[in-house]
Amino acid sequence: MHRSHTNGELRLKDLGKEVTLSGWVQKARDLGGMTFVDIRDRYGITQLAFNMDINPSLCEEARTLGREYVIKVRGKVIERSSKNKQLSTGDVEIDVTNLEILNASKIPPFTIEDETDGGEELRMQYRYLDLRRNQPRKNLELRHKMSLETRKYLDEINFMEVETPYLIKSTPEGARDFVVPSRMNPGQFYALPQSPQTFKQLLMVSGYDRYYQIVKCFRDEDLRADRQPEFTQIDCEMAFVEQEDVLNTFEGLIKHLFSTVRGVEISEHFPRMTYDEAMEKYGSDKPDIRFGMEFNYLNSEAQNKGFSVFDQAEVVLGIVAQGAGDYSRKQLDKLVDWVKRPQVGAKGMVYVKCNQDGTYKSSVDKFYSQENLSDWASKCGAAQGDLILVLSGGLDDTRRQMNELRLHLGNELGLRDPSVYKPLWVLDFPLLEWDEEKARFHAMHHPFTSPKPTDIEGMEDNPGAVRANAYDLAINGVEVGGGSIRIHDRTLQSRMFDLLGFTKEEAEAQFGFLMSAFEYGAPPHGGIAFGFDRLCSLFGGQESIRDFIAFPKNNSGRDVMIDAPSSIDKQQLTELGLKISPLD
Repeated sequence: MHRSHTNGELRLKDLGKEVTLSGWVQKARDLGGMTFVDIRDRYGITQLAFNMDINPSLCEEARTLGREYVIKVRGKVIERSSKNKQLSTGDVEIDVTNLEILNASKIPPFTIEDETDGGEELRMQYRYLDLRRNQPRKNLELRHKMSLETRKYLDEINFMEVETPYLIKSTPEGARDFVVPSRMNPGQFYALPQSPQTFKQLLMVSGYDRYYQIVKCFRDEDLRADRQPEFTQIDCEMAFVEQEDVLNTFEGLIKHLFSTVRGVEISEHFPRMTYDEAMEKYGSDKPDIRFGMEFNYLNSEAQNKGFSVFDQAEVVLGIVAQGAGDYSRKQLDKLVDWVKRPQVGAKGMVYVKCNQDGTYKSSVDKFYSQENLSDWASKCGAAQGDLILVLSGGLDDTRRQMNELRLHLGNELGLRDPSVYKPLWVLDFPLLEWDEEKARFHAMHHPFTSPKPTDIEGMEDNPGAVRANAYDLAINGVEVGGGSIRIHDRTLQSRMFDLLGFTKEEAEAQFGFLMSAFEYGAPPHGGIAFGFDRLCSLFGGQESIRDFIAFPKNNSGRDVMIDAPSSIDKQQLTELGLKISPLD
């Protein structure tokens, strides 16, 4: 037996027990007559005591132990004379009678402590060592708990977990596919699924009216903190439902996760907002509503006063930073530099300080009188001591830039409290978005999203105005899930493909199997998919989803631990009928 107990288990009630423990050496302390060793596993740390007076040879052996040695000890549980309240086992220690080194260890490339000296790239290279630290372990424990509670909730309301294929057909919509060559079918390729979308719809046709899957998905796209080439979804679909049924069901799931994982009880319904309202007020389809700072449209107040920057703009937008009227010139210049960064793209920023004496100080004083600026403050609802920040330009760009500035100020002013959670349903997205470069429409979500029933009639006459029967869930400015009521009628699906520029032959080649299924009694259905990695990072209070994935990729899509992707040998290429050509 390698262990009778874990290293986080023993307490004062276990005094006098003979135990066997195994684990990794966290650290050792040689105090002359006594040597103390902390032994660690994923459950905790227990202190081992070696007494030179009682067993000098055993104590000498303990002094040879290095960090991360794997050891096995036997001994008696005794009370610690110097207790450690930081450890769950801090009231006891083991009086060791036998020590066995199961495996020695090289000196680790970084310290395996909560506050490590290893940079991110180094820790990813030795991820199997990084996972021994407390924070990565806690992150994976949270992920496990989220997965377990998701399954519990869905099982209780009759959802069935069904696995769908990983080797599927490549489709032209959405992000780029990862493709897999087929040796048995030379010159042909599978694709890894970006989502199980068509399969879950086919399951609805098959009569499995409540499906879910915690499933790996794959997208070949540029990466950032909340993206990975392979990621996990809570993928769900329901038959014989309308939008309200889906929203209520999965609002219930999120409330259940908050309650069981975070201990946060949310009794009220999640607020709802249309896409148009979200863009008008916040310039984002996933607004952070933990704080206000809504957009104010100042065209009528700011234009035609001789300031050409505003006069020539499509829109003039202002936001109010409450209590920030004491910002110094240096702080304001720093904000101007911030909005000019390429990531934001604004050409400049105007400010108005609402002074405590009722006067106004602005960067455009020579164009606007005190009365003019008072009109701005009135329109924005600004009070004495507040700061008004103004951007202008084209509507879409200025909204996007102001959204970035709003979030930046929210961070600066401490308004984005990570312990506060504000979910929001965003509804009624546009069905289509126009691609200027390709001069064609794309599906904003995917080609199987149903239009609003009241908008179907205008699909061909005014496709840009058609709303989708779609919905996203945002929490604290992060999109954590999205879905829609699906098209379940072949005729309507054909009309959708026509709008997207598919020929009849292309539609049949890509999606003929689904169109055919719709002719055999397809029920009304809809669903949603949650970004499981994003949910985990949100619940864990961290921004990067990599911290909640056991073996993540870096920003270049590489696994630096196993050195993937990598080249394959010529024999494999020959078997697959492939030849590598250099990229221009």
